[in-house]
Amino acid sequence: MVKITDVARHAGVSPSTVSYALSGKRPISEETRRRVERSIHELGYRPHAGARALASSRSNVLALVIPLRTGIDVPVAMRFAVSVVTAARRHDHDVLLLTQEEGEAGLRRVADTALVDALIVMDVQLHDPRLPLLRALDLPSVLIGLPAEPAGLTCVDLDFKAAGELCVERLAALGHRVIALVGSPPEVYLRRTAFAQRVAQGFTAAADRGGLSSSVRPCAATPAAARAVAEQLLCEQPALTGVVVHNEAILEPLIGAFEHLGLRVPGDLSVTAICPADMAENLPVPVTSVAIPSAEVGARAVDLLMRKLNSTGHAPEVTLLPPRLTERATTVARAAP
Repeated sequence: MVKITDVARHAGVSPSTVSYALSGKRPISEETRRRVERSIHELGYRPHAGARALASSRSNVLALVIPLRTGIDVPVAMRFAVSVVTAARRHDHDVLLLTQEEGEAGLRRVADTALVDALIVMDVQLHDPRLPLLRALDLPSVLIGLPAEPAGLTCVDLDFKAAGELCVERLAALGHRVIALVGSPPEVYLRRTAFAQRVAQGFTAAADRGGLSSSVRPCAATPAAARAVAEQLLCEQPALTGVVVHNEAILEPLIGAFEHLGLRVPGDLSVTAICPADMAENLPVPVTSVAIPSAEVGARAVDLLMRKLNSTGHAPEVTLLPPRLTERATTVARAAP
């Protein structure tokens, strides 16, 4: 087993210098740090986790707070979790996953036990009751999500408002004048979850700017709910020719429901979605979509957290990733009336 003394000898420094390079407890030159890191890599040295934590007063564990509330799409949420875990390992940190709906009490419990060094918080609401505590805690934190008032916080996410706008603008450019947003389950809107609210805001704003007739319909994550929403939309908007879907679980059932009602996709109805790219690509008819970049968002969240944790570099209050729309087989120009 490689010991710290072996690393010191290989790097030409003292064992205490190797310890400082690992813990950050005392400053060392950048050149020395790089020499130590090269020796650690070449020798395959793995510091003892308990000793390292004791030396640095850190646990080398991040908490990912992702309450699995009703209406949340668990497979998509787990994509974010995997991206956070993967990025954290690059920084030699593990991740404690917290999935219970405990609100402020859960955050305080974790902070008081010194189990973790920092927090990443998901499923953020526009007026999230956890925000005052996050601003007050000594633990660094990053939100994956954008609340209404981000001052004093560090937030990263896809720009969901711009994503809603982009989908509408594409449909409008193709000549569609009557459109609808089929969104998240009703309880997600009732909680005023930030990403769902911002998609609806962007969708409505872009439709109003373009003079389009539009409506927003929440939809439970079941095939039966998808069929009911399709029937309701065609009853209320018989001239409907464009749909934006922001509800991964019902994307395929909803397209099937419209086709069962006699609308060909894309011949009669153009469909765009906000969803993971691979999901859109692998449906029977590949769907035009704005990708949800979970891997990039998770990596950005961890990098921002490490800046705060290590006091290295500026961590901006808000980082929004621009949406990118990929044209596939479900959108075409509207036929002339």
